[in-house]
Formats: sequence, structure tokens, C-alpha cells
Amino acid sequence: MRALALSITGNRGVAIAIAIVQWVARFVAVVLVIATFNFVLVHAAPGDPAQVMAGQSGAADEEMLTRLRAEYGLDKPYPVQLAIYLKRIVTLDLGYSYRQQRSVLSLIAERLPATLLLTCCAFLLSLSAGVSLGTLAGVRAGKWSDTALTIVSLFLYAMPVFWLGLMLVLLFSVQLDWLPAFGYVTIGVQMTPFERARDIAAHLVLPVVSLGAVHLAIYARLMRSAVIDVAHQDFIKTARAKGLRRGQIIVHHMLRNAVLPVVTVAGMQAGTLVGGAVVIETVFAWPGLGRLTFDAVLQRDYPLMLGIFLVMSVIVIGLNLLTDAIYRIVDPRVSLRAAS
Repeated sequence: MRALALSITGNRGVAIAIAIVQWVARFVAVVLVIATFNFVLVHAAPGDPAQVMAGQSGAADEEMLTRLRAEYGLDKPYPVQLAIYLKRIVTLDLGYSYRQQRSVLSLIAERLPATLLLTCCAFLLSLSAGVSLGTLAGVRAGKWSDTALTIVSLFLYAMPVFWLGLMLVLLFSVQLDWLPAFGYVTIGVQMTPFERARDIAAHLVLPVVSLGAVHLAIYARLMRSAVIDVAHQDFIKTARAKGLRRGQIIVHHMLRNAVLPVVTVAGMQAGTLVGGAVVIETVFAWPGLGRLTFDAVLQRDYPLMLGIFLVMSVIVIGLNLLTDAIYRIVDPRVSLRAAS
């Protein structure tokens, strides 16, 4: 028996190691493909990038143009430029923003925490609230509470994100004066670490609610349909026949199976959430990557645009791999099928 247990444990360890290697290989391959696509897309835009960068630095003379073309390989054929760009990515050299007079990596590192804070809070809010409301609507299907939750979900789903954000500012900041309207933290005020954290949390409420509202509605509608479908399965009828309490059936049998499609959609929606942060950060003057992207596009800051696109792509790929891992935890049959 012990030898059999060791054999099973060893096989599981090999399966986990193979899965990790596959994840890493898939991650690197997708990042390289996206980096190539971003490079081709940005360089297909009209205009000479060297002239744009030289104009941003305030010295558009011929010597400066020659130096910039040599530094970024712009005087070489496109395949060679692409190889140089990919080599820079491998060494974490994302270039230099002549508009901001700083390295792209330092600019992204400065703004990235604010975007991660915003998107992670919005993701957790939309997923937890959507699953809870969808479950409640599913177990009470056909009753007035189900109708009310359905109307609220459709209302949130139909509203444009920027319009919802502006309405929340008008109500909670202008009329009621409960929450700050814009920014990341109150400027010019000495605060203790606890007071600063509370101030950031207050600034975070409206952007998080605005960004997560649409996704909350999607998860709620999806969860309601899944719960209604699972409620008519044979194993639920068996659990009822065994005399289990309703709460036990919902938590231990119904939710575990109904949440699988929601987890799948949540992984795909994570990319939309990061993209939607561009609009929300602009509306609420949130100092994250979305606001930096908006400025880079307006200023035609090519190195910064390429760097931001790459980092956002890496975040989306990482979230999808995390979703894959969560899916395997929720449904162990996926791991068994992958191992076989």
C-alpha cells in the first residue's frame, strides 16, 4: 500500500511539474507573439518614430535623428528591428521616453500599483457580489426577489461605464459630499499610515464600483442560469432525498458545480477589466497605467506605448493562467484529464 501511495504521489508530482512547464512555455510564447504584434502595429502607424522622439526631446536636428535611429535600430530592416526589440524585452529594457525624460520601466513601475489596486478590487467586488446575487436569484427563481435582482443586473449591464462613474460622482461627491470625487489621495495633508490607507480607500470606492458594475451584472446573470440548471440535476435530488439541509445543498453541492462557467468567463473578462481601467482612470483622474496610456497615445510616445501594451498583455495572460489554476482547484476532474 505504501509503495502504491508513493507511486501515486510521484505521478501527481510529475503531472504538476509538467503542467508548470507547459504554463511557462505557453506564457513565454504568448508574450512573444503579443510583443511582435504590438511592434508591427505601432510601427505601421504613419510618421518617423525618430522624428517624433527627437521632437519630444526638443532637439530635432540631423545629428539627434541619426543617433536615435542607431540607438533604437531604426536604420536597420524591420526583421532586425524586431529582433532588437525582442532582445530588449528579454533583458527588461523597455526603452526611454523622451517625452517624460525617464525610462519606460520606471514610469510603468510607478503607475502599476495604482492600476493593480483598482482592477483587483473591482474584480473581487464584481465576482463576489455577482456570484452571491446570482445564487440568490437562482434559488428564488420566479419570485419577486429574483425579478428585482434581474432588473438591477440588466440596469447595471446596460449603463456605459463612464456615465455611471459621472453619476456616482454627482450623487456621492457633489450632492451628499460623502466620498472624494477624483484622485488617488488627498494632496497637501500630513497623514499617518493608517489615515493615508483610509484616505486611499475612500478615493477607491467610486472607481471600483464604476469599473466592477458591468462585470457584476454579467456574473450575476450567468450564476443565476447555472444555479437553476444545477438545481434540477439528479445529484441535487439525491441530496434532498438524503435529508440534507437547504444551506448544505446550496453551499456543498450546488455552488461548486454552478460556479465553473462563472470562473471561465471571469478569466476572459479580466482582460476587459484591465482595458476598461483606461476609461475609469481618465474619468476619476486615477494615476495608473490607463491614464498613462491615454497620455502616451495623445503624445505619440512610441516607446512608452509599446511598454504599456506589453505590461498589460502580461497582466492579462497572468490572470488567465491564474483562472486556469483556480478552475483546476474547483474542478479536480480538469487536472485528472490533463494528467492523463
